[in-house]
Amino acid sequence: MKYNQLTKFDKRILSLPQDVVLKVAKIDKLQGQWIAGAKLNPQVLGRLKRSVLITSTGASTRIEGSSLSDEEVEKLMQGLTAQKMNDRDTQEVRGYYELLSFVFEEYDNVKFSENIVKQFHSQILKYSDKDVRHRGQYKALENRVEATDREGNVVETIFETTPMHLAAKEMQELFIWFDEAIKNKNYHPLITIACFIVDFLKIHPFLDGNGRLSRILTNLLLLQAGYEYTPYISHEKLVEDNKSDYYVALRRSQKTFGSDTESIEDWTRFFLTLFETQTERALELLSDEAIDKLLSPNQLAVWHYISSNQAVSIKDIVQGTDVVRPSIRQAVERLLSLKKIERIGSGRSTRYKKK
Repeated sequence: MKYNQLTKFDKRILSLPQDVVLKVAKIDKLQGQWIAGAKLNPQVLGRLKRSVLITSTGASTRIEGSSLSDEEVEKLMQGLTAQKMNDRDTQEVRGYYELLSFVFEEYDNVKFSENIVKQFHSQILKYSDKDVRHRGQYKALENRVEATDREGNVVETIFETTPMHLAAKEMQELFIWFDEAIKNKNYHPLITIACFIVDFLKIHPFLDGNGRLSRILTNLLLLQAGYEYTPYISHEKLVEDNKSDYYVALRRSQKTFGSDTESIEDWTRFFLTLFETQTERALELLSDEAIDKLLSPNQLAVWHYISSNQAVSIKDIVQGTDVVRPSIRQAVERLLSLKKIERIGSGRSTRYKKK
């Protein structure tokens, strides 16, 4: 195929500098280490996933203006039956949490398509009173990405989006290209995903919820591409921690769209750097030092006591820590399941020591 017959998406990818593309090889090398070393107990992975659901939900909604902390998100999700969804923050949190939970559990059963993106949009805004009329529908009004101050006043326009009358057409073009690129393995999936996300955000096809939805889609596409550690390290938290760079990368790439020199270099470099960090942190979970991330404060106190002494009994731990006996027993069971300690003897002579 001749260069002038390629789509705009192909041209953007083919113009990427070699050092950006080479980041993919480094990520895949790290992924290989995860696959070779991933022997975490299923219970540990389940706990990590539940923790990431809270962290990701809090981070992704805060990027869009929510004020809820992770602790508040966790309390909200633990008491949903008694909590009325009567304000924007809680409505958005519940919608995001439920959809991300679905993606983490069912990604293998989701056929990625334009229709599923519309369904996801409807689900992410499921509890949002103000968004009832446009859930799952492309925008019927113009929108733009703007920075606001604490009072909600617009400080600046970060970038202009696709006009509403072209949104459906451009989304269709994007999906035709993406399906073909994935099916034929035209490019590495990470490059293809990066290209999809930056264009999705430029189109901004829905009146609201585009940023949150883009992060849900990123999780889905990474999982479908085989990066199975995605649910154990929060992508959304990394974006929140690098929010300024995130918007700068988007703006620098998107302002070239429609010109003779379209480029997604800045965005792709940011996207791959972020995912490289996510991959490195996933590998850290396999190290002994990761124990701190897997335990509650009480469990950590019990672990430190056992690992600092010879074989000890439950009574020893009670006397040597500030943790109550029921919590100690729970901590011991958790440490046993993590294979960090071993049980010696039985009955009254039972002792525990570092494995």
